[in-house]
Amino acid sequence: MPHTLDLTGRVVVVTGGVRGVGLGISRAFLDAGAEVIAVARREPEALPAGLRFASADVRDPGAVQAFTEGLGRLDVVVNNAGGTPYLPAAEGDPRTHAKIIELNLTAPLIVARAANAVMQRQDGGSIIMIGSVSGMRPSPGTAAYGAAKAGLDNLARSLAVEWAPKVRVNAVTLGMVRTEQSHLHYGDEAGIAAVERTVPLGRLADPYDAGAACVFLASDLASYVTGSALTLHGGGERPAFLGAADVDRDAMRRSACDL
Repeated sequence: MPHTLDLTGRVVVVTGGVRGVGLGISRAFLDAGAEVIAVARREPEALPAGLRFASADVRDPGAVQAFTEGLGRLDVVVNNAGGTPYLPAAEGDPRTHAKIIELNLTAPLIVARAANAVMQRQDGGSIIMIGSVSGMRPSPGTAAYGAAKAGLDNLARSLAVEWAPKVRVNAVTLGMVRTEQSHLHYGDEAGIAAVERTVPLGRLADPYDAGAACVFLASDLASYVTGSALTLHGGGERPAFLGAADVDRDAMRRSACDL
């Protein structure tokens, strides 16, 4: 469902904007009329009409600075590039865990610094970090990723203070999103359906949901929103104890009626 916010004339960069959540974000900004550049290391075989592509390693400060300075104007940056394999903290090479933190925390700082330098010279801008609920709760099997996402939330809050009043910095904290790789996390369609039943809204997020939230935060409607995190998780996860507790809920309801 395309939204109606108008960002015509805005120049938007979405890191990792060619697939999954990033592609949903790119599509949402295109629908809002923005000029959108998706940044990734490798160009995909196909891109939506109007979406520009730029090849860059967001972990490389020199490459990022050269790219942003070459744009001339930059109004919005969405730091979406990230991810992690399943890797328990006691397993794997320590360098792999360090690279996960580098991609999910250090790279967004690199991109944000370069974007801020451009935005401070013009009439401001908006930087949006794509976080995860993994940074808000234990993240077993992806501890380095969860720690990086927790740091990303704090980074957004800190940069919002440092770079005000010209540049607004916010985060979108994502829960479970249905992408082309959902089967790697949730299994087949039956597994995905079972997971969806645990979400209060009854479904996983669509990548476009994330994009719509980003468009709002980048728009004039959010002109007083900075240093904030918008949690996008469909109501969250049902507390595990509710399913584990051996309680006669009918008896509890009857006793409540006596109050």
